[in-house]
Amino acid sequence: MATYFTDIFRVKPETLDKYGAFNISLVNDLPLFVDPFLLFASEKQEYRDLHDGITNYLVFLRDNAQRARANPGLLDAWYRFKEVKQNWLGFSVKGNSGSGLGHEFADALNENLTNLFSDFGTEAITQGSHLEKLCLIKEGVGRDNISDFTTNLIKRFLCE
Repeated sequence: MATYFTDIFRVKPETLDKYGAFNISLVNDLPLFVDPFLLFASEKQEYRDLHDGITNYLVFLRDNAQRARANPGLLDAWYRFKEVKQNWLGFSVKGNSGSGLGHEFADALNENLTNLFSDFGTEAITQGSHLEKLCLIKEGVGRDNISDFTTNLIKRFLCE
């Protein structure tokens, strides 16, 4: 079964190497993601500001977690995001829609912002608050979910 770009388009892997291109799998999601920690640690203030905006949004979610739990419409609006198709990080032979952030992610994040991360935004242990901690909320929440969350929250910047 043809899996990789070179298989499907009958291109020699050496040709891709010559151009510095990545031989992507066209069957699986790309192993690429937007890493919010790189925004946090960037030398560019503009990127650090993006991370601060993400952190502020999470503090908003934390402060309104009970309201969202009581209102499924708010939970959907505030916690669930579709894959951002325009960055093509969810690309595969089936398209570039990806799965985005569904009910499981929304419920787990909402629950843990009132329990595990009730001090999010005011932690004393780390140097700043980090979105990456959300990988701890539930098994299966990883860099792809965090990337979808990050990308949705910085869409305006990406569009500009």
